[in-house]
Amino acid sequence: MTHLDCDVLIVGAGGAGMYAAIAAARAGAVASLIRSVASYSIRSPHTGAMRYDSTVTRIPAAALGAEDAMMLHRMINRGERVVVRLTMGAQTLPDAPSRNVVAELVGREHPDEVVVMGGHIDSWDVGAGAMDDAGGVVVSWEAVRLLQRLGLRPRRTIRVVGWTNEENGLRGGLAYRDAHQGELANHILAFESDGGVFRTRGFGFNGSDSAMTMVRQAGSLLRRIGADSISRGGGGADIGPIVQLGVPALSPNVAGERYFWFHHSQGDTVDKLDPADMSQCVAAFAVMMYVMADMPERLPRSASATR
Repeated sequence: MTHLDCDVLIVGAGGAGMYAAIAAARAGAVASLIRSVASYSIRSPHTGAMRYDSTVTRIPAAALGAEDAMMLHRMINRGERVVVRLTMGAQTLPDAPSRNVVAELVGREHPDEVVVMGGHIDSWDVGAGAMDDAGGVVVSWEAVRLLQRLGLRPRRTIRVVGWTNEENGLRGGLAYRDAHQGELANHILAFESDGGVFRTRGFGFNGSDSAMTMVRQAGSLLRRIGADSISRGGGGADIGPIVQLGVPALSPNVAGERYFWFHHSQGDTVDKLDPADMSQCVAAFAVMMYVMADMPERLPRSASATR
């Protein structure tokens, strides 16, 4: 347990919480306090990953609710001397075994060709992690379950994965890459939902121009539910390791203006999830994943991305 009594020192910290302890230590601080990186707050501190640098002292680092941070800032601007007692019990425990959760709808013609989709099963260390990312896992799982209930079996396999350890290590995504290293040429597409399960407006795609044309044609099927917009820039942390090796990436673009109100906070609980929005996500994901897995031709890769 760390106890500190210290004057408050305000420093600029590039990278917000991730690098705040490094910037503060370089300025001579004994601890780092940042305003929670949130667009809205009801005095709810947001947690997250942070880093140290071997060239500076490792100092305690914490986040304050936006209201408390603004109050301290006003006091300092008035010329008041502010003293803070910081009591922390945060610790990094040794690694422990964990596993990805995997299920498949096996393809009827090309079972060795895979469209992989999912979210991450670890939340941060506060709240229930309902928005980040239990909701993403549930809607991905339900999309595949919907196809199964409808008796729709695509040409290729759809694999749904609940990746572990996204929040502070990405070991689930890295382990998936390593386990399937020799099969990535047959990974047609990687899809990740990790931005909240608000209403889907469309999808972001990262791949070749010719593949983009095919994805846009598939997206047009979702015009009636307002989810047909296809833009550049799909991806996600868990699928990042295989996307770096050439697998095309797709991710939903959701109405996520309220995402940072809740994620990584005690407020990230199931009451924040709208059943109607979740159902719309399930429908949109099911259509896109089925079409991507059932097309007569595979999504083409650019020559530089072919592995």
